[in-house]
Amino acid sequence: MSINIDELLNKARNWDKAAIAKLISLIEDGYDLNLKIARKTHVIGVTGPPGAGKSTLIYALARRLSEDKRVAILTVDPSSPFSGGSFMGNRIRMQDLTMKPNIYIRSMATRGNRGGLNYATVASLDLFEYVGVDYVFLETVGAGQTDTDVRHVADTILVLVPPLSGDEIQALKSGLMEIGDIYIASKSDNQASESVYRDLTAMAEVMSQV
Repeated sequence: MSINIDELLNKARNWDKAAIAKLISLIEDGYDLNLKIARKTHVIGVTGPPGAGKSTLIYALARRLSEDKRVAILTVDPSSPFSGGSFMGNRIRMQDLTMKPNIYIRSMATRGNRGGLNYATVASLDLFEYVGVDYVFLETVGAGQTDTDVRHVADTILVLVPPLSGDEIQALKSGLMEIGDIYIASKSDNQASESVYRDLTAMAEVMSQV
């Protein structure tokens, strides 16, 4: 059965979520939509180590955006080194947001990309731009120092640093700690987050003098 791309694109611009999903599936299969876009969508990259609370933060922020704004949430999960598949746990955590008419959520696998993103992720951002999305939350896989590709596509980058992850600042200093616009000491109900906050504050003061 042939696919009418123009028809899908028209439906997507009218915020038909099924059409958007189909177009992203085509992108993942290697189809080039060849979209002509003007950069207006604000892309918010959310990164940090696994378990830092990235999905929780996105969930809270997305719920607070006005319902007259189109919002897309794109979460990237690691691919299995054996099957190539991925368990899309991030989307499960935000499932009730799919009921909001102004929010579209999609998960995709890294497909072995060590920098945290792949071609389909970037092309999907172009599609969101084309269909008039106002804000995109892009959650990266949380692969530590290699998870830095987000800096090439995001307008604002949030870096979450949780407590009880060893020497947090030292471990993340190379890579993630150099790309953020906002650094967040997550899991503040844990007393150890105070130490993370002090370290982040000290780091920010040093970097402001560079």
